Amino acid sequence: MQYKQLGTTEIQTSVVGFGAWAIGGWMWGGSDEKEAIRAIDAAVDCGINLIDTAPMYGYGRSEEIVGKAIAGKRDKIVLATKCGLRWDTKDWQKGEGVLHFLGDDKGITSDGKFRVYKYLRPESIRWEVERSLLRLKTDRIDLLQTHWQEETTPIVATMETLLRLKEEGKIRAIGVSNVTVEHLQQYQAVGQVDVAQERFSLLDRQIEQNGILDFCKANDVSLLAYSPMANGLLTGRLSPDRAFNEGDLRRENPRFSPENIKRVNSMLQEFSNIAEKYRASLGQIIIAWTAGQYEKTHVLCGARSDKQVAENAPADDIVLTKEELQTINNVAAAAKIL
Repeated sequence: MQYKQLGTTEIQTSVVGFGAWAIGGWMWGGSDEKEAIRAIDAAVDCGINLIDTAPMYGYGRSEEIVGKAIAGKRDKIVLATKCGLRWDTKDWQKGEGVLHFLGDDKGITSDGKFRVYKYLRPESIRWEVERSLLRLKTDRIDLLQTHWQEETTPIVATMETLLRLKEEGKIRAIGVSNVTVEHLQQYQAVGQVDVAQERFSLLDRQIEQNGILDFCKANDVSLLAYSPMANGLLTGRLSPDRAFNEGDLRRENPRFSPENIKRVNSMLQEFSNIAEKYRASLGQIIIAWTAGQYEKTHVLCGARSDKQVAENAPADDIVLTKEELQTINNVAAAAKIL
């Protein structure tokens, strides 16, 4: 297992991380707690020490499951969570925060019982941290990230709060997610950003065009790539006739139409020779491709079972050549997948 420095901190973090969105069940058609705990146990046994969660992943459910799973092994874990999405405040009535979406227990809806706000007021961040510490059953968060950005709170106020939490020992590193380069510049003007967590996969490469990846490289900011497998589409294991449960974000997504799944699987087959060389699965090659785009990349792989963890973890040891990386780029560009 490879470990890399997280930002400019002394924290050493596995290249492959455990993404804990799906185990919260929300937007994934539910989850099984016992199976989720086994999955986290398997990840730790494989040497994966980075676990990334958030309060929004099941309205606290994912954090609660992670807290149960890491009991007795907290010192082996680099624990990452987030702040900035609130479903339990009415401060929006005072003109604070920005409505993000309406949701219910299953997902995003047009008439959900929850009004979810992007909300980064200093007092709200502190409240969220205390709640997360309780759910995670710990006294510190290794990496706290602002989940989404909002316009009613100055970034300087948000960053100053994060820096104070770091001074107090409540958090050890500072990250941001779903940002623009302008956001990053404003954060960095106040203090060091250690991590940017952004959507990044072979099919989702916006950070290469919008300047975020270049900013990370220039400022020693680690990239946490989320959805590197495009919600399972790039595993090569989805069948075109796969039926998705109610509440699963993939159920009505055109990316997961039978026709598009066929196109993706056909594209992935073109990497078979590379996979055979490394005695790897196609999904493992995709994870290795993601890690190979920037030397300070950590790849957050979601898993709901120990079997999925066992599939993801070996990718950590695969280092593709420049020629192989370019071959994959060329094939993906020609395929023109949704």
